[in-house]
Amino acid sequence: MTNTPTRIVLADDQDDIRSGFRLVLDSQPDMSVIGEAADGTGALELARRLRPDVVLADIRMPGIDGLELTRLLAGPGVAHPTRVIVVTTFDLDDYVHTALRNGASGFLLKRSGPTLLIEGVRAAMAGDALISPQITVRLLRRLNTPSPPPQPPRSAPSLSAPPSPVTGPGADPLTHREQDIVRLVARGWTNAQIADELFISPGTVKTHIANVQNKLGTANRVGIAAWAWRTGTAVPEP
Repeated sequence: MTNTPTRIVLADDQDDIRSGFRLVLDSQPDMSVIGEAADGTGALELARRLRPDVVLADIRMPGIDGLELTRLLAGPGVAHPTRVIVVTTFDLDDYVHTALRNGASGFLLKRSGPTLLIEGVRAAMAGDALISPQITVRLLRRLNTPSPPPQPPRSAPSLSAPPSPVTGPGADPLTHREQDIVRLVARGWTNAQIADELFISPGTVKTHIANVQNKLGTANRVGIAAWAWRTGTAVPEP
């Protein structure tokens, strides 16, 4: 049985960047670039018309910028969300924070190279979200801003001694296993890495992550990581 290639739209105001991305992605047998746009407004129209599987969006573009494009295609309340991977030169905290809030399925730096670009698309299609662990730890910890706790403070959780189950807004409590997975997601680990660490199958990890997303009301695993840092479920590593 032949698998349908992942259909991709590129949104970047630099012709050479789009040409480079197209060359890399079209070289893969499981990927096909079906459209390009040089500004956010054109990208939005193209995405809504072509219904791609993935949109790669730069942040700084004329018209609608990449962050607003992400919100319009993948944000809360979108009836049929599109996977959007933000690909940018800038790893500024505010950009990452907003991209995660707006439903991004990944945050990649242009200088990371073609391998990471390909892995990012495949991760998004698998329900994963690729962000380098260094960026995840450095930037998602900024999301851990103080907020009024819904319950008395507790000690930081650890994998060896799980705390009491925690909840998202209006959600059922997370199980101890789900908490373990949430903390590893917040470190930027992939499903395969989490499976190896917890001695379970990648399919089981994927099921747990889907359950967590439903409980927390997050759009993807990046939203899980953001929630974990913000609530203190995951803490910065030394």
